[in-house]
Amino acid sequence: MNGPYDMSDDMPVYVISVAASLSGMHPQTLRGYERIGLVTPRRTAGGGRRYSMRDILALREIQRLSQDEGINLSGIKRILDLEREVEQARLLAAQLHSEVAQLRAELESTRAVAARLAHLRRSPADPRATLVPVRTATTRITIWSAPGQAGADASPEQVNNEQGG
Repeated sequence: MNGPYDMSDDMPVYVISVAASLSGMHPQTLRGYERIGLVTPRRTAGGGRRYSMRDILALREIQRLSQDEGINLSGIKRILDLEREVEQARLLAAQLHSEVAQLRAELESTRAVAARLAHLRRSPADPRATLVPVRTATTRITIWSAPGQAGADASPEQVNNEQGG
């Protein structure tokens, strides 16, 4: 829906008289179909029925199954229930397919990392093949003290020993 006047097929906007006209049925027939659960319009705060375009398409299909195919209302209800179940199963299958694809990608990535680690463990002689790069630079600390302070006459080795180094 891009504009302010665009509607989805699920928007409940049609009152019962308009829905009956669009579906080619009498309003009392729509009430009866609602009573047995073939269609469920939404209700306004005042209790009025509002039908969506999806409801009207369902009503047309109910009429086709009843008149053209000769199926009774309980058979139509069963058919509609099964169609809903199939649609839910399709949505679930699509979701699971997406999750499987994501898990396969993660598995391939994990396998690549595991293969690299196994290669690194087998070849420790190669200095470039370390698991964690280590710098071998050394750091020295020199302690200077002003003349006349404690330890000023001490050698650097004595200062290191006194400081625990």
